Amino acid sequence: MTTDNPVVDDELWTEFHRVVNMTSRELEDWLRTRDAGPEDEPLPDEAGPPTGHQVLGILRKRRSDVTAHDAEVMRKVVGRVHEQRRDDLEPTAGEAHWRRRLMSVGHDPLKPAE
Repeated sequence: MTTDNPVVDDELWTEFHRVVNMTSRELEDWLRTRDAGPEDEPLPDEAGPPTGHQVLGILRKRRSDVTAHDAEVMRKVVGRVHEQRRDDLEPTAGEAHWRRRLMSVGHDPLKPAE
């Protein structure tokens, strides 16, 4: 573990930022777009699923500010992306609902791996 933040070790920090391949701005825009509808649109700060908002909050934090709850969310997101993707995270087309679900936690499966 790193001395910067005993809650988040180097491996989790690196892997979270590898699987969450959308920027905070891209994720924020996606969460707003995802819930936009012709009849009812939630308030912009409330659009999208709770986990997406938690990821957005983590992306906006310095590593030293990440809490134990944030670390748990990070592990959950890493696990979810790995369950649904290959380890290499190369661009992969799939069904639209699958892509939308992953994008709601900050992972765009069509975005090239860095």
